[in-house]
Amino acid sequence: MSFGETPVTIIGNLTSDPELKFTNSGASLVKFTVASTPRTYDKEAGQWKDGTAAFFRCAAWRQLAEHIADSLTKGSRVVLSGRIRQHNWQTEQGENRSMLAVEVDDIGPSLQFATATVQRTQRANSAPADSDPWASGLSTPAAGSGPAAAGPAVDDKPPF
Repeated sequence: MSFGETPVTIIGNLTSDPELKFTNSGASLVKFTVASTPRTYDKEAGQWKDGTAAFFRCAAWRQLAEHIADSLTKGSRVVLSGRIRQHNWQTEQGENRSMLAVEVDDIGPSLQFATATVQRTQRANSAPADSDPWASGLSTPAAGSGPAAAGPAVDDKPPF
């Protein structure tokens, strides 16, 4: 982590299945959203009440991206650590836009209400990540193809 980066730890649930894509250079990228909802106990009503959910757009690269796509699905409760990144762009109408997102460094299932079986994988070479995971130039793999279906990549060539 570099000086001045904003580290975060988020506990929440995936709002949909992770979206695995590949850059033109063949680097794998996964995007997903995590909803974190605070809960408080209302003594008068004798029950738990949900607060306002916060939604965090997240991205992960390379082998971590492929592991996320292979392991997690909509509704999975996760614990993740990463860094807040700001992404700026300009619309076709010339309007400036920005968004905050989390670049995931590590993630795993929450074991508070579930169990998990860990399967260790071999490391593979991976292509360098593009500078902005929200930029264009990404392709979605065809069903049943790409590293997620065939196992970890063993070189820097695109999987398609």
